Amino acid sequence: MTTLTLIGKPDCHLCEVASEVVDTVVAELPDAAAERLEIVEASIAEDPALYELWWEKIPVVLIDGELHGHWRISPDRLRTALEEKFRREDEPR
Repeated sequence: MTTLTLIGKPDCHLCEVASEVVDTVVAELPDAAAERLEIVEASIAEDPALYELWWEKIPVVLIDGELHGHWRISPDRLRTALEEKFRREDEPR
């Protein structure tokens, strides 16, 4: 399972746009990939630790805890990152 975390705060226009980008990209993924993706939304307004880490950069997207992007989230870049992640997971070890 891959976890995509979207960190933002209420009443944040860029956060709303980032959420729409995430929703659009996930909707375009093949069903088998989308089923392997957990989406978590977190707010810096509710978590002091997240606030300390990310207040200057929201919205922030993490893939499996690693920074993917912040401020303006590119649908193409997010799609490519998720596709590459799933491809790597599917490779024989």
